[in-house]
Amino acid sequence: MNTFKRLALVVTLVVAMGAGFGCAKKQTAADDNSAANAAIERAAQVITDGIVYFDFDKSDIKAESRDMLRQKAELMKAYPSIRVRIEGNCDARGTQEYNLALGERRARAAYEYLVMLGVNPDQMEMISFGKERPAVEGTGPAVWAKNRRDDFRVIAK
Repeated sequence: MNTFKRLALVVTLVVAMGAGFGCAKKQTAADDNSAANAAIERAAQVITDGIVYFDFDKSDIKAESRDMLRQKAELMKAYPSIRVRIEGNCDARGTQEYNLALGERRARAAYEYLVMLGVNPDQMEMISFGKERPAVEGTGPAVWAKNRRDDFRVIAK
């Protein structure tokens, strides 16, 4: 094999190896981006899944909801691009005006607790639906208990 052919072979191998490394690097970046998106999706699902329930005519956070709110806070701090709407809800009893105010107090209680845990207030907004969006239709203590709640909706990732 003459020198020119050897040199051409070496150049071809170097170019082929370089192209292979370049593709691997692009694939790794795509994999990293995909993993990051999957992590944000999982965090958003955990934030959305947890519901805070309230006692009749109350807006204070119960002890059993605090761990769930801590978990939401840690995820929101880890993923600051996530924005959440806290939706305060009431059962069917009471006037529309009273329930709108109570729903707002319930949403504010969760909001303030999350801020106290270190969540950036700009990541959250609040709304009260009063008794307009029941989780369960019907009447009776079991139904009413399911409707006295705060829901968490991820509005941006």
